[in-house]
Amino acid sequence: MYQYILFDLDGTLTDPKQGITGCVQYALRRLGMEAPDADALEPFIGPPLLDSFQEFCGFDEEKGLQAVAYYRERYAASGWFENEVYPGVAEMMARLQEAGCHLAVASSKPEVFVEKILVHFGMRPYFEVVVGSGLDGSRARKEEVVEEALRQLLGKGTPAKGAAGNRRDVAMVGDRKFDVKGAQQFGLASIGVTYGYAAEGELAEAGADRIVDTVEELAEALLSGGQAQA
Repeated sequence: MYQYILFDLDGTLTDPKQGITGCVQYALRRLGMEAPDADALEPFIGPPLLDSFQEFCGFDEEKGLQAVAYYRERYAASGWFENEVYPGVAEMMARLQEAGCHLAVASSKPEVFVEKILVHFGMRPYFEVVVGSGLDGSRARKEEVVEEALRQLLGKGTPAKGAAGNRRDVAMVGDRKFDVKGAQQFGLASIGVTYGYAAEGELAEAGADRIVDTVEELAEALLSGGQAQA
């Protein structure tokens, strides 16, 4: 089995759709714009917020930063707990912990909110390391988050960037291409989950080592060390 496992949060451990899309709608309305429905805003789940506002709304950096500020205004008040843990995740974590796996969260979400969400849902005790981005915009890229999580989890054993294949006892689990690419930067095994928010074919196109459809399949893949390939 994998000795070390890094998990994305949104779309992997929890379903954050209500909170994230509600906060995007709030930000757009504060900017005097019409807000699309929640389904149309699903692409915001996963990437850094500033990138999403620029890519999907056509904002320049200044307007994008203002949108992020409005988003976080609502998110800090209520959006973070408009969320739910996917069925079976807590049971999977207990199995992995009992099996001796070292578990971490590596999320592009601000770390302060990652911690609050994990504590709120009673999941914080499963993780030795929790890493997110900074509210000041630091560590916004997935590869930066993965690098810091590895540094804390492995210490001197941290893989060098681009050192493909040197830590296949470490897996990165996520639902978007950003998670796969973050794993690839450090030679980690990448496991994509389709129950999250990836577009059809996104994980395969990104080159995920294995793709699973359910939490139950994910648990078996992690405990078997990826012996069965997709």
